[in-house]
Amino acid sequence: MLRALLGPIAMLLVVAVPVHSETMAPSGPPVAKDLKQALDRLQRHYRDTNSFTAKFNEEIAAVGAPKKQRQGTVSFRKPGRMRWDFETPEKQTIVSDGETLYSYDPDLNQVVETPLKQAIKSSSATSFLLGIGNINRDFKAAFANPAPANGLVNLILDAKTGGYKIEVGLDPKTYNLITLTLTDQLGDVTRIDFSDIQDNVELADSLFEFKVPPGADIVTAPASP
Repeated sequence: MLRALLGPIAMLLVVAVPVHSETMAPSGPPVAKDLKQALDRLQRHYRDTNSFTAKFNEEIAAVGAPKKQRQGTVSFRKPGRMRWDFETPEKQTIVSDGETLYSYDPDLNQVVETPLKQAIKSSSATSFLLGIGNINRDFKAAFANPAPANGLVNLILDAKTGGYKIEVGLDPKTYNLITLTLTDQLGDVTRIDFSDIQDNVELADSLFEFKVPPGADIVTAPASP
């Protein structure tokens, strides 16, 4: 599950912040100029995002397995700090202090520690999370075709390094991120719907500090080959 979540984690830094002073391109069939405008706006979203919080609903559809749904809250602060608190139906906490990613399962009372760069499975995702990403450099982009009938601006982003495809749904007026869907190389699909986004809020260092609960087992992820 952790790997399935990390692609959306990286992309959040690109598209979470609304740009209130701009308007969308005119309606009609997308053309190259419109796509460039959309990508430029996404890059500005990413550039201007220093921190944010949001509520989320997550659905994971793994090949050959029943769907799983979870809800919770997420907080980010550049560079590389994040916190996911899953509340229902089962609790889990994922925290990054910018160097190490901690995944805590209360039912098992177990903590998995992974170096942040190792935890992200693609170089483009790593660059976004660490604050050095560029959409045009790291992704092949296009409008979704056919576009879902959801009233959103739907873009497909394929990582040039391979491994996963991301579809984002943006509010056409505010450019807020509404939906994010990640499909990995195995065909597993993770969809996250966001609400109550608050951008550039003050987030204390302590929010991204993880303290190992008493008696918890600590598992250190093996080094990448």
